[in-house]
Amino acid sequence: MDIAPTSSSDPATLEQTANEHIDAPDLRLFVFALFFIFGGITSLNDVVIPKLKALFTLSYAEAMLVQSAFFAAYLLISLPAAAIVRRVGYLRAAAVGLITMALGCLLFVPASSFGLFAAFLLAIFVLASGITIVQVVANPLISMLGPPSTAHSRLTFAQAFNSLGTTIFPYVGSILILHSLNERDVASLTGTALRAYRAQESQVIVSTYLGLASVLLAVAGVVWVRRKRLAAQPIAKTPVWGAFELLRRPRFGFGTLGIFLYVGAEVAIGSVIVNFLMQPDVLGLSAREAGERVPFYWGGAMIGRFIGAYLLRLYSPGKVLASAAAVAILLLAIAGTGTASLSGRALLAIGLFNSIMFPTIFTLASEGLGSRAHEGSGIICIAIVGGAIIPLITGHVADVASLKVALAVPAACYAGIVAFGIYARRPLGAHYEAT
Repeated sequence: MDIAPTSSSDPATLEQTANEHIDAPDLRLFVFALFFIFGGITSLNDVVIPKLKALFTLSYAEAMLVQSAFFAAYLLISLPAAAIVRRVGYLRAAAVGLITMALGCLLFVPASSFGLFAAFLLAIFVLASGITIVQVVANPLISMLGPPSTAHSRLTFAQAFNSLGTTIFPYVGSILILHSLNERDVASLTGTALRAYRAQESQVIVSTYLGLASVLLAVAGVVWVRRKRLAAQPIAKTPVWGAFELLRRPRFGFGTLGIFLYVGAEVAIGSVIVNFLMQPDVLGLSAREAGERVPFYWGGAMIGRFIGAYLLRLYSPGKVLASAAAVAILLLAIAGTGTASLSGRALLAIGLFNSIMFPTIFTLASEGLGSRAHEGSGIICIAIVGGAIIPLITGHVADVASLKVALAVPAACYAGIVAFGIYARRPLGAHYEAT
């Protein structure tokens, strides 16, 4: 159905039913832009981690607290975000999320002044809270913007724009943030000199995020002007915590676990790429050189999503998912046991097979949710907290053993995804339809 602009004062959001969809090409472009923005900013963590690790002389496990602070927002904010969507609508909620992201970027200013690692973690948490709200909006909305039969392909195509952001941002971020890394021995500094050095070096992070804040505020203004673009239909007013009952559905529950495992594995790999490529028995690169290769990981995901959007129209999404996860396990085995360029290239190549995992798991898990799609999106976004937990485990294993041994952690995650793909290889029966 076509959705025309409305002057209705009721901010309730759209209800997606099994047989209805929204034909609004301009809104699809807007959602693609949201995927680009939050994907790019999320991937900057992969560049910020080695910078903060060096500035604060952190262990791998301590450095992974950056990801823990970031992805903890999905655990704490996802259900409130779903409640915001239910109360004010998709576009208004997107504006709220963008403004919150800008606030998080601005908090990097006092974090640099204090020269405290904990202050950076707070800024990262607030930034991630805004991204969480935007993602709770974007995932179900893109599923609605077209026929249900092509939802897998459409969300995969949208995720390609996410990957475009994750390809561009780390490369630019490496140039801006990592160019001076390792130029001075931080361990030789103490007291006032150490604090001054940290404040000075962290200014490159501050400048990067201030630029992002200005862009986010501009986009939020555009969204707010167009906040009445969607005609509103009431959504079922279920209690926020009532969304957890959706986990009783085996397919949705298993899919939610799949999101936890996938995000944890993807983030863990992305977080160690720079340090992995710097290892003497891998490529022995400088920090900046290694950072400039991170886009190959995310760029592979971008290419794979364009290819996947086509393949998912031809083959069972579950089978495609299981196959991609199995190849990722093989590549991790090569990265963990190979040497020099073979090991490094194998790790970077995993991005290509990560490409279709999130959107495919999301749509497979969400089939049949109907008017409760926003609740399902909230629960699934909580599962993104895997990005806070799995990298922490990976970092601990790296500290105790080595980075190569630590790759067994994401490999175990991909094994779980293989199982879900096999389980969900057939379409969900109509008797599971949400009411």
